[in-house]
This record gives sequence, C-alpha cells and structure tokens, in this order.
Amino acid sequence: TNVQVQINTEAPGFSPLEAEQRITFPVETAIAGVPGLQYTRSVSRYGLSQVTAVFEDGTDIYFARQLINERLQIARGQLPAAIIPEMGPIATGLGEIFMYTVEAKPGARRPDGQLYTPEDLRTLQDWVIRPQLRNTPGVTEVNTIGGFERQYHVTPLPERLSAYGLTLTEVIGALERNNANVGAGYVER
Repeated sequence: TNVQVQINTEAPGFSPLEAEQRITFPVETAIAGVPGLQYTRSVSRYGLSQVTAVFEDGTDIYFARQLINERLQIARGQLPAAIIPEMGPIATGLGEIFMYTVEAKPGARRPDGQLYTPEDLRTLQDWVIRPQLRNTPGVTEVNTIGGFERQYHVTPLPERLSAYGLTLTEVIGALERNNANVGAGYVER
C-alpha cells in the first residue's frame, strides 16, 4: 500500500460537524504543504476525527511521521482544550488481520461471586491481554472495541458541600491533586 500516516483524534461529545470544523479542518490545514505529501483524506464522526496523509512512493515512513508530528505540535494550540491528536500505528487499514472476542462462559463468576460483566471483560482486555499481545513480535497495535470502559464519577451534592463549608472548586482541586501523575524522587541508602 502507499506510504500513509493516520492521525486519530478522540473528541467525546462532538457531533460530526463539530469534529470536522474544530478538529479535522485545523489538522488538515496544519499538515498541508509537508514535503512529499500527495494528498489527505479525512473522516469526521461522532466523537472522532481521522485524517490520513498519503505521501509519495519512496518516502521514508519514519521521516513522514516526524514531519507530521512536528506539524501536530503546532496544531495543538488551535484545537479545543483536552483534545490531543495521535498518530496511528505504522500500518494501514489492510494490515488489520486478526479479530477476537473476550467472553466469559455463561454463569461464570468472579472471585467475589458476582457474574462477569462487560466492564470486567473490557478491563481484562485492556490491562492483561492487550499489553501481552503488544509484546508479541510482529504485532504493531491492538485495538479494543466494545465492552464498558471502567469510569469513576464524582457527583457532589450541593447541600452537603455547603454543610461542610466546601465549594465545587475545592472538590475539583482535590480530585486533580489526588489524580496527578508526577515523577517520584529516590532515597539513597
């Protein structure tokens, strides 16, 4: 297949029109004029923008990805907050050759006695199966479709916040501090 770099951007809650106007168009504009670029094509769907940059035959894929990455860094300033475009794997749509499902036997139970849920199976896929498959020689990427991704929701009750003398801003700040990912120091012994 031709030399191509795919740029995927998740945009939860965006309609196809919003994804096109606020993500796809700025990304296409940012990568326009990259050396060796033949053409671009794009798809904007609910919650997703996908731009494919096709390069001239003979273009080194790593060079093409470097050029696209440089342009994406510039484009990030023009995109909505928390929207981060990512390059797809070094493969084309024709490279996707194996699909599988993760299922539990009917009536199978977790160690706590509850039946397995779609969320349990998705968690198993994301945290156990996928990392092991990605380490397999020849596997470029493992894409997960379906199941229910584990989420944690904090729904404060205004009357209880008021009773404790807290504001919503303080709750948000506490959650951000609690979920921060920072490098740790070390102690020499």
